[in-house]
Amino acid sequence: MRLRAALAVASLTVLSWPTPVSAAGGWFSTVSFTNQVASSPTSGGGYPVPAGSRVPDAGTCGPGPFNANHSESWLAVKPGTENLVGSSKFFFDKFSTFYMFYLGAHQIVNGTPTGNNQIQGYDCLSTGTQDMPPSWTDTTDPNLDFDTKGRVYQTMLPFNAFWDASRLHPDGEIDVSFSDDLGKTWVRGNGGQPLEPPNSASARQAGHVEDKQWIAVNHIVGNVNQDHVYAAWAVFNGSSNGAGTKVRLAVSRDRGLTFGKAVTISPPSQVSAAATFVYPEIDAVGDLYIALVSFPPNGGPSTIFVARSSDDAQTFTPFVAVATLSTIPTAGLPNTRFRDGIAESFAVSPTWPGHLYLTYEDWDTTLGQMDVKFTQSTDAGLTWSTPAKVNDNVDTPGVPTDQFQPTVASGPGGAVAVAFYDRRQACPNDPSVLAADVGKTNFCIDVSLQAYKDSGGGAVAVPSNRRITQFTWDPEQPGQHLGGLSQYPCAGARDPCPSGRGFIGDYFGLAVSATNIYGLFVSTHYPSGVTADEGGPIYYQQQVLATVPRSALGL
Repeated sequence: MRLRAALAVASLTVLSWPTPVSAAGGWFSTVSFTNQVASSPTSGGGYPVPAGSRVPDAGTCGPGPFNANHSESWLAVKPGTENLVGSSKFFFDKFSTFYMFYLGAHQIVNGTPTGNNQIQGYDCLSTGTQDMPPSWTDTTDPNLDFDTKGRVYQTMLPFNAFWDASRLHPDGEIDVSFSDDLGKTWVRGNGGQPLEPPNSASARQAGHVEDKQWIAVNHIVGNVNQDHVYAAWAVFNGSSNGAGTKVRLAVSRDRGLTFGKAVTISPPSQVSAAATFVYPEIDAVGDLYIALVSFPPNGGPSTIFVARSSDDAQTFTPFVAVATLSTIPTAGLPNTRFRDGIAESFAVSPTWPGHLYLTYEDWDTTLGQMDVKFTQSTDAGLTWSTPAKVNDNVDTPGVPTDQFQPTVASGPGGAVAVAFYDRRQACPNDPSVLAADVGKTNFCIDVSLQAYKDSGGGAVAVPSNRRITQFTWDPEQPGQHLGGLSQYPCAGARDPCPSGRGFIGDYFGLAVSATNIYGLFVSTHYPSGVTADEGGPIYYQQQVLATVPRSALGL
């Protein structure tokens, strides 16, 4: 591998750029913001993939670089500060096309990225063994939350590459790890024991497969359940159409040192047997809410449900149907290879008890485009507002554009924010955009932000979407090769990557502090220091931190 001595992404340059005022197809308001590249090269333990194979060989884990793609992220702000921890996928060495990655952490001090590293405890170097487990080929699905004492937690999904059903068992397990130094060093919680034990079944077989885990921590100072940690995840039994999928929950009442026995909280009598995309959240009085999506086993529209617990997750109210959404009938959005992501995102107010906010993507079958919707509850989830479209783009007739993968966050003082990937702007003529993609519409990506203010009567939109990316980026990057391998991340673990199996991440991070709104998301605009087989830099997916002052939005 040929590496330049200095990597462009390591400079962490702050770029201040107001969004442009534009007519049809653009944004109608401006806001001041900064973009900083948060990802930078690091190293750790990982698995090479042998020539002619799609999966690594057991026992071959070793040291190597994490200087490639960084996709899919989450973000959490330490209460009362402007210090944050981000987490994202760190793809290993040159093996992005084979979907080889571990979760890593991004340290952000006073709003400035200061470094990143692999999360320890799941690879052969940090565990000191090739045994599988405790060593795994991958860790996935970033999620984060802080407690009141500055400890940050993440529910972990370590798994072994299962594309070839004959190798590398068991498939996966659910763990919780925590850090007391803004994500530099991590310790496995629950005494090092999994919350959902490993099993011997491959994901290609009928069996017990964990996925889509999340975390929430009660950081309400003085609350009876202060610093209790709630980890939730889905378990797929491998039967046809996802029937029998269960949502599971475990609680720690000693800051992650131990967890109670996991319980199932999605009975089929209330939601469809295929339920996933579970988000736990804590409101201003310490009540726990669970949002999930229920997918009908035989297809058709899906329904988002929410339930509440007022007794520290011992019991839950019946699930309330919030909204029905249409999913795209294909694996990915039109025009590009990447697959579509998680349908919904959920947040609750730390200021107003029982105020809940939910955003989701909704496929318009008539126009053939994806829109972002928003709904809220001010009575602890009993009733919900009529969903309203969040994206305000005005497309050229006959040329629809997609707005997708929304995320929602809330913060002190009634601030609420929704951010989403946005394809309203045509691909620019820029070195980071592949020549074949320049000028294409409904193709390249920006991030848009919609702010809301909740003064006690519910969240009210601050007029218009705001662009918070300085540069529109090309999701077909990286289009380059290294060592003869495509550098394009592929959830299908193939080279070349099949349509609908490319990967930009299923979601991204958003957090609200007392002073700022922060987003952490993918961009391929910034050249890496890795030289492609074709010459020139590889345009890997990097994690970019956007910072928007709340004062600029009247929040």
